[in-house]
Amino acid sequence: MLEKVPTEEELNQLMGADIFETWCSINNFIKNNYNMDVLWDVGGKTGVFELKYRKSGKTFCALYPREKGLRFLIIFGKNEREKFETSRINYSEYIINLYDNTHQYHDGKWLYIDIINGTVIEDIKRLLLIKKKPNRKRV
Repeated sequence: MLEKVPTEEELNQLMGADIFETWCSINNFIKNNYNMDVLWDVGGKTGVFELKYRKSGKTFCALYPREKGLRFLIIFGKNEREKFETSRINYSEYIINLYDNTHQYHDGKWLYIDIINGTVIEDIKRLLLIKKKPNRKRV
């Protein structure tokens, strides 16, 4: 657990303005659609920081701010994988290739999505909707 949560200015400087906009878009989507616990930690090998969204002790997703970038993690179990498979045509080639080339573990597929621009925002939102239906009115 982090003693001091990074400020928006620190995150903007770390990731760069374009990626920070993507960061804000993803976080606003989550905040507007879900009731989640928010946990900050060090990012380790994955990023400088880790922002994890959890509900009832289960991880919903995690974001890892990095130097001039951002990494997003979502874990798909069996049900989520089936939903993705039936809707895969709606995703970018980048997400489809990433999904197809991600190792299947006993607890699911751990999709680490490297974000270098805002082109995958809509894909990420759709992946979040597969993971969990919104429990707030969508804005």
